[in-house]
Amino acid sequence: MDTQLLHETLAKSLAGTITFPEVVRVSTAEGVESYRADLVRLEETFYMPDRSTHVEKMACSAGPIGDRFATDKVVAAIHDSQTGKCKYREFLGRVMEAGTTSYVTYLKGRKVIYFGRHGDFHIEEFPRVQS
Repeated sequence: MDTQLLHETLAKSLAGTITFPEVVRVSTAEGVESYRADLVRLEETFYMPDRSTHVEKMACSAGPIGDRFATDKVVAAIHDSQTGKCKYREFLGRVMEAGTTSYVTYLKGRKVIYFGRHGDFHIEEFPRVQS
């Protein structure tokens, strides 16, 4: 696992210079199985199939995390991110405001599960790629 590459990929994502599909491509190429964004601690943990992990601090400021998990607002932020209407940093602020405390991206499973303070969750499958 090239931890420097993972660090650079997260930094570029936060800077808005790469998109989620590019993050998935780089992470998959590095053998990452899944990663967890802890929005309380502002950390991303990358998980490998051999049980090794790598933690990166998310270099961004954070507003409060909403108490109520608002699925509709989480889905709207996801949609806006997918369509290029907002970059990763804005996306994080919006899902946190909507009550998301963490999310896990399953690269092979092609889905992301968003979690709230009270056990709420939302499962979002990766969008289909147009051929």
